[in-house]
This record gives sequence, C-alpha cells and structure tokens, in this order.
Amino acid sequence: MPNTTNQTRGSVAILGVFVADAAYRATRQPNMGETILGSSFALGPGGKGSNQAVAAARCNAGVSFISRLGQDAFAQMALDMYAAERIDARVDQIADSYTGSAYIFIDDNTGDNAIIVCPGAASTIDTAYIDSVRSVIESADVFVTQLEQPIEAAQHALGIARLAGVTTILNTAPAESVSDDIFQLCDYVTPNETEVEAYTGVKVVSITDAKKAGEVLLAKGVGTALITLGEQGALLHNAKQSVHIPAVNAGAVVETTGAGDAFNGGFAAALAQKQSPVDAAHFACAVAGLSVTRAGTAPSMPTRAEVDALHS
Repeated sequence: MPNTTNQTRGSVAILGVFVADAAYRATRQPNMGETILGSSFALGPGGKGSNQAVAAARCNAGVSFISRLGQDAFAQMALDMYAAERIDARVDQIADSYTGSAYIFIDDNTGDNAIIVCPGAASTIDTAYIDSVRSVIESADVFVTQLEQPIEAAQHALGIARLAGVTTILNTAPAESVSDDIFQLCDYVTPNETEVEAYTGVKVVSITDAKKAGEVLLAKGVGTALITLGEQGALLHNAKQSVHIPAVNAGAVVETTGAGDAFNGGFAAALAQKQSPVDAAHFACAVAGLSVTRAGTAPSMPTRAEVDALHS
C-alpha cells in the first residue's frame, strides 16, 4: 500500500539492487537431489536497496533510488512500483542483461528465510554510472547503500556523499570482503549479528558482545555502529554512547525476509527527518516490527501512520 499522505519531509538517496523475489514456503529446504512439495509461492518486488527505498518512502521521506535494470517484465514490475510509491527512479535500463531475481525459501514453522540473489543488470553498476547520478547523491540529506551491487560503486558513492556533507549509511549486507577504507566513509554501518562477526571476528550473542563488535568497527573508522540483533532489537554504539534499542513486538511473525530492509529504510527516513540517532533507531525497530507481521518484502513495509500508531 503506497504512502498517500502529503507530509513528505527529508530526502533519502539509495543506491541498490532491485530483484524480483520468487518466494517458496515449505516446512524445510530440500536436500541436494531431492524434490519436496511446498505450501505456497509468490512473485513480487524485492532487492535490499529497492526494499529500503519503499520503506523510506512509506515513512514519508522523499526517496530517489539509483540502480540498473534490464528491459524485461521484471523491470516493468519495478518501474510500476516506484511510480505507485512516489519514488524518484534514477535507473538505467540495459538491453544485454536481465533484471535481478532472488530465490527465497521461507520456513513455514518459523518464518525464517534463506536467499540466493542474482543481481543481473545491477551487477554492471560502475563508478562512471555513479558519476552520472552524482547530483542525486549530493542533494540528499541521507545516502544509503548496501553490498549487493559492486563494492567499488558503493564506495565511490559513499565518497561523493561524504564530500557533499550528506549523512552516509552502509548496510553491510550481504557480508562481502571489503577494505577498511570503505568504513571510514560511513557515518553509520548497520550489520546484523552474522555480518558483524564477519567484519569484526566477534561472535555476537549478547548485548555485551555487540558492544565489543561495535568497538572494532569504530576502530576501523565507522562513526556509529548500529548492530541489529533480531528479537533483541539493536545496539547503537559510538564514541559518545552505547544504547540498547529493544525490539518492537507488533504481532505474530509471518516472515522475517524484509525486516532488515524495513529497519534500514525507516532509520534513513527518520534521520532525514531530523530525528536523533537514538530516536531514529527506535523508529526503525517499529518499522521492522510491523514488517515481520506480513508476507513479502517490499509489500510488507508499513506506512508512516501505522508506525506512528505503534511507536507513539
């Protein structure tokens, strides 16, 4: 359901990937060579950056989404969604590739998921393309990217944003090998427990563990580590404060696939709308808490009115 209010505040530019989510539900994943029956199938819009753009737009931020698509039915799915959500689509369509797609397995018992992403045309995003949309990044209040598109492009975009004084957020998902140089461009990084262990070597089970991991990220040059902890909420950790943000229970969990994207999109919108980092993190937990009560990724993102009703 698109944002239909007239109160749009703050601007967020997001570099990322759109993929068509092919979501299969079953009681377990098949073993290699095995075929099992699933309980349902759904095809819909996804991709971390694209999902985050929808989340931020539904939270009443003005959103620009930067990516590449193919020229196919999945691309049209994306463009139709951006028009409906009032997202400024700064996308380049190329004929000799395909729009990305993702296989998503959802466990019927828990709502947990396992995902394979093929970015397609978005994997060709390079620094030259980022330069062509430089003005979009420089004019934003907040810039967000992830690691589904090439890392060189993400780092170049973060550098442009940093030079322009734009608040920078790196959602370190999926966990990829990166140089510490990229962290020095980040006002915020938002890993989950698995990703933060990959980047810091600290296994995160508790809040204390998260603080230790946060210290490692600060030593790498990050301004603030915002570590998401699933049912434990999140930890916002920087040189001045370390604040545990409790998770928000908005109802029975249906699917967790879009939770991280809901959190990041909500956090970016709240920062762009001049909320404090701690308040923005609380807001983001409410966005994520609502998203997991619904199926799908982009379709699960709540509206600002829903978040305010839960968060107030």
